[in-house]
Amino acid sequence: TNGKALTPELLHDLKKAGVFGFTFHVDSNQGRGGKWRGKNELELNELRLEYAEMLAREGGIACSFNSTVYAENIQYVPGMIAWAREHIDIVHTMVFICFRHVIPDMPYDWYAGGTKVDWDKIWYHSDTKREIELKSNHLVELVRQEDPHCEPAAYLNGTEDPTAFKWLLSERVGTKKRIYGYVGPKFIELVMAGYHLFTGKYLSYASPSALRKGRLSLLLTWPLDKGIRKTLTNYLKALAVNPFRIFQRLHLQSIMFIQPVDCMADGGQSMCDGCPDITVWKDKLVWSCRLEELKKFGTFLRTVPKAEPHKGRAEVLTTATPKQSLAMKRPAETDAGVTAEEAAVTSSGGSEKLQ
Repeated sequence: TNGKALTPELLHDLKKAGVFGFTFHVDSNQGRGGKWRGKNELELNELRLEYAEMLAREGGIACSFNSTVYAENIQYVPGMIAWAREHIDIVHTMVFICFRHVIPDMPYDWYAGGTKVDWDKIWYHSDTKREIELKSNHLVELVRQEDPHCEPAAYLNGTEDPTAFKWLLSERVGTKKRIYGYVGPKFIELVMAGYHLFTGKYLSYASPSALRKGRLSLLLTWPLDKGIRKTLTNYLKALAVNPFRIFQRLHLQSIMFIQPVDCMADGGQSMCDGCPDITVWKDKLVWSCRLEELKKFGTFLRTVPKAEPHKGRAEVLTTATPKQSLAMKRPAETDAGVTAEEAAVTSSGGSEKLQ
């Protein structure tokens, strides 16, 4: 939700009806009016805090924020990460979604079945050329400007490009003043497998009460996870310097990076494998991020190269690569052992304009 119509009274009624959590989509390209018109991402943190505090006052409701990352606002990502840490007790998840659009001069023709579709008739298109090459790797690199120890622990790969980090999850442990560390792959695997063992489901949103148990998580899982051991070591060192830190509650907080569809040179479309945001359309499970195609054309659009492709299937049109300073394992090298379904721990959504 964009949260525009949410009031304390409506929130109270929704909680009585059984609401578990909210994902608010807030970013500077939504076209919000009033006092939020023209505000940048850091200025919009005031709005995010309003929503987070509203949920916290009602109590027991998970709070997440989505933001679409454009070339125009990417510089604010580290500041948003810092803001999330300052409110780790009431902000449970931050999701950053790389911008994707159909733009002029893309080397494809678009087809609905056998019918050619003009690119400017597609719902999500821009009439001017825009940056559509952002990747999850780039966002991790930016986050490390604020927190050099940021370390992803689980991922979803692409359907056409298995080396792509389509959903890239980091889970950190800390207080409002300090992050002590990030969990490792074994912790995520243990949580997902354990949750599935006892419930038959995979975890999407964790409850606020569970996320307050950061210290217990460290004590119970340190023998099993390298990231947890490192985090616990940092925490114990901090306690040695100031024992009164023992009275500060440790919280868990999720940071998710999402890299939507990548168009391959041969016309393939690399989507998120095991999409956690799947929805239902005419009794079929479909990608929610492309639902407008189904509503307008009755099928997902195909991309057909205008010229003979000169790159292999594993090469995407967006060829920008992260800087060498980004030291992160590729899926083929990782020891995460986390399946696509197990890595799905949050939801995303939103659009450029308020509905």
